[in-house]
Amino acid sequence: MNLMLGVAGLLGASGVAAGAFGAHALESIVTVERLAVWETGAQYHLMHAAVILCLALQNGRETDARWFWPMLGFTTGTLLFSFSLYALVLTNVAALATITPLGGLLLIISWLLLIKAAYN
Repeated sequence: MNLMLGVAGLLGASGVAAGAFGAHALESIVTVERLAVWETGAQYHLMHAAVILCLALQNGRETDARWFWPMLGFTTGTLLFSFSLYALVLTNVAALATITPLGGLLLIISWLLLIKAAYN
């Protein structure tokens, strides 16, 4: 079983659902600014699901630590980044926005790990 392929599928499906929810259910109940925040979360959510999918489809990548760590970082970073934005929009608790930069930093680190892995 390719765990990361399953993770990519789960993130992809939930990213589409989040985008649809934002476009159809939230537009009449949140401000335009908050809707833009939701859309940013959904965009990063889907983008990184696709990245994980690409990496997971490479033969042997999941068991190779140099590829596994970027995939794990993309997964965790997406969860922290996108889901903190979703939670912020749904609850209007501003403190949740402090989590978002941690997710973003993890995404940046994962991209750098991907570059490093490509040269090993």
